[in-house]
Amino acid sequence: MEHTMSTPSALSIVVIGASGDLAVKKIFPALFALYCRKLLPESFTCHGFARSPMSDEQFRNLLKEHLTCRYTPGETACRQYMDVFLNRCFYTIGRYDSVDDYQNLKAAMEKHEPASMQVTRLFYFSIPPFLFGEVAKSLHAAKLSEDHPGKNACRIVVEKPFGRDRSSSDALTRELSRVFTEPQTYRIDHYLGKEVVQNLMVLRFANLIFEPLWNRNNIAHVHIYWSEDIGTEGRAGYFDKYGILRDVMQNHLLQMLALVAMEEPLNLNPESVRNEKVKVLRAISPVTLDDIVVGQYTAAEYQGKQHNGYLGEDGVPADSITPTYAAAVLKVHNRRWDGIPFLISAGKGLHDRKTEIHIAFRHVPANIFAASTSIPAANELLIRVQPDAGISLNIMTKVPGLRVALRETELNLSYAAAFTGEIPDAYESLLLDVIQGDKSLFIRADELEAAWDIFTPVLHDLESCTIPPQPYPFGSHGPKSALALAALHEITPL
Repeated sequence: MEHTMSTPSALSIVVIGASGDLAVKKIFPALFALYCRKLLPESFTCHGFARSPMSDEQFRNLLKEHLTCRYTPGETACRQYMDVFLNRCFYTIGRYDSVDDYQNLKAAMEKHEPASMQVTRLFYFSIPPFLFGEVAKSLHAAKLSEDHPGKNACRIVVEKPFGRDRSSSDALTRELSRVFTEPQTYRIDHYLGKEVVQNLMVLRFANLIFEPLWNRNNIAHVHIYWSEDIGTEGRAGYFDKYGILRDVMQNHLLQMLALVAMEEPLNLNPESVRNEKVKVLRAISPVTLDDIVVGQYTAAEYQGKQHNGYLGEDGVPADSITPTYAAAVLKVHNRRWDGIPFLISAGKGLHDRKTEIHIAFRHVPANIFAASTSIPAANELLIRVQPDAGISLNIMTKVPGLRVALRETELNLSYAAAFTGEIPDAYESLLLDVIQGDKSLFIRADELEAAWDIFTPVLHDLESCTIPPQPYPFGSHGPKSALALAALHEITPL
């Protein structure tokens, strides 16, 4: 989104859980990218806090392995930028529930914070959710949570999953709210930082060609598709606690659906944008067992390699019914979308890796070309989120020749071909928003509640009835019953 907020004059960034993969591979590289683009204030420091024993130098060496110089051409410039950035990175060993250890962190921060400037303190919770409450309490006890206008500002960033269902999510919100206010809390979903996802609002509301057609009269269905051609990749212990519905569908895909289906906000004010997202989420009826298919990948040979089934992954119980695939049909009950099916599907161990939004328009009524072609004359808009970001529109055209013959032709916008320069990583965009105080792309508490209300009933039904997921071979398109679910709603699967 447009960065209209101001950058603080002094900034202390603390990553709690700094020795983990997320911090080392995503958060610190994103901060380094912002530094290279001169988007951090002159006075900034980065602090890592974790239980792993490390010196400052060891911490810097760990980070250095994952920093890239995309924005600093030339080896000399890269080395200079990297040296300056790493020299502003410090590490504090600490237990997450130890007030004394947070006091040590505070002392390390204050050592580098200019006394004459207002300092913004940003705490990134790169830790499991069950630790959020304890960390918040300890930060408060160490007087690190204070937020005083004109003096110090304090913000926290929390990663998903935000609970396991509505009640656990509410409990998590209550725990954090005892220390941090809603304006201080940034619930991050990195998919909202992806350029193509951010472009959804521009595509809809800045182009007259689309908005008049963006409704039930012209659109037949919407399919939001997420797939990976890998298994759990060493994360089976984590994944088995949550499954594909909690890990991907309730957050990433539902957020994209909200941007596709929401009404135009009054303006680009963060609250105006989030108000419209909440409205559309509240208009979606809860998913039932009749609306969903769940699956689990089994062992198979794929691309010349034998792959384990999910139950054969290290850390997965032999009787696990955790889904690795899910497809669900959602209905938005408002004037714009009433009766239009939204199919969202996500799976691991599938035949490809991609995330796409497929907008299928209705067939042309009374088509005068029906007798001259067997190709359906229906337009399709495809929004490719990853891996090759872009937007394409399929239209009907005449094939050159002496006879009338029609063919689907693709109007294709490839981000890589159309735009020069580096496309920012999602974490770069979102971290800059946090620093500047822009909450447009972060999830508000009532938005989170509405999202959980959609999926909590079916999650409880699946687990209380111990409904086994349907098997599908690794490298396939998923369980065959997903095709039947799509066909029931006259949706052509991607």
